[in-house]
Amino acid sequence: MSKDKLWGGRFTQPTDKFVEEFTASINFDKRLYSQDIRGSIAHATMLGRQGIIPTEDVTAIVGGLKEILRQIEAGEFDFSVALEDIHMNIEARLSAKIGEAGKRLHTGRSRNDQVALDIRLYLRDELQEIAEYLDRLIDSLLFQAEENLDVMMPGFTHLQTAQPILFAHHMLAYVEMLKRDKGRMLDCYKRTNVLPLGAGALAGTTFPIDREYVAELLDFPEVTRNSLDSVSDRDFGLEFCSAASILMMHLSRFSEELILWSTSEFKFVDLSDGFCTGSSIMPQKKNPDVPELVRGKTGRVYGNLIALLTVMKSLPLAYNKDMQEDKEPLFDTIDTVKGSLKIFADMIREMKVRPERMLEAAGAGFSTATDVADYLVRKGMPFRDAHEVVGKAVRYCVDNDMDIPELSLAEWQLFSLMIDADIFDAITVEASVNARKATGGTAKERVKAEIARARAEQ
Repeated sequence: MSKDKLWGGRFTQPTDKFVEEFTASINFDKRLYSQDIRGSIAHATMLGRQGIIPTEDVTAIVGGLKEILRQIEAGEFDFSVALEDIHMNIEARLSAKIGEAGKRLHTGRSRNDQVALDIRLYLRDELQEIAEYLDRLIDSLLFQAEENLDVMMPGFTHLQTAQPILFAHHMLAYVEMLKRDKGRMLDCYKRTNVLPLGAGALAGTTFPIDREYVAELLDFPEVTRNSLDSVSDRDFGLEFCSAASILMMHLSRFSEELILWSTSEFKFVDLSDGFCTGSSIMPQKKNPDVPELVRGKTGRVYGNLIALLTVMKSLPLAYNKDMQEDKEPLFDTIDTVKGSLKIFADMIREMKVRPERMLEAAGAGFSTATDVADYLVRKGMPFRDAHEVVGKAVRYCVDNDMDIPELSLAEWQLFSLMIDADIFDAITVEASVNARKATGGTAKERVKAEIARARAEQ
């Protein structure tokens, strides 16, 4: 029989053992224990305040729930698959502990609105923590920018040398990305931070509950406005997984650059030994395993978003058992994002930059060609004509196995008599970098101001 189930009154046969294991969620939703107990304490407090259950029952329920919380945190609580989920495990233990009063806790609520509350409480806490992890990584990037303010490197488009930039400017590009990521997380927090409890199974409850009081107890600024939507909404989880996917994409792009920069071909940076591994056969190898793994984990987070979207895509209102599949993708995304941010923040702070190698690369590959065109424009030549002149000069260099800094004045004047000896001052790497003073540019004075701006926003 199913009398051991809290919902077993309607059933005359026991649940198939494999069905019991297949449908249970306790193995992964037990991490919601703190949120479940917190929500139940608030619900019981409201029930007593409204006169729906006796005050002495509230006292017993709250005391029993606090003792269960202590037991779980001490590792003294045995979770039962037969009781399916965290909600039933806690409620059954409460009733066994305090008797009849424990059976009154579920008055005026359903597991449907209870689980919606637990997930919102849990994600709300995690979003705040993820925002703090983002701040740590931003701080590491700003540290590198400050420590290497004079370091120049090549900027790339199409992974081809384009124009010289400051290394600090490159670090600030990721600061901008991560600031947007933090903004998305905090924006998601707003829509997560709404109380669904009180929606019941789907239609509300006949009891005179006070949802606004529960919201006050649980620090929710507002309550949901439609009971059907309250129990079937997982938009906040989807929004988080979407924001997390964008964040991981940013980390994956950065990982790719760190992997390239640490190769013997680039030699731009040295990653600390603590974030690398060796080869089982090649003793010389130092592999950038951390950025490689973060790059790989990005696909895992993308998969979690698609999994949750697929779960929700064809569900009729309101709650369906399919929605039990919302938790594992959400939990895994949270764990992956937090782990990736933590390890990245530490790795970036310990990373060593190789200024001489970066400067050498910054001056190669015709990186100041655009500066020659700008030089001619300032002399009065239309930009399109200047573009053609410099293109011919580059072709000459390619044919003669030279780079732009190696051209003599006589050679420059083969392409335009407007070019004078002052060309050599205009095409140094430093001049190229510091000429770009407009907002958002790579000039040292501009980058220094942007570092200060970012520090002030922390």
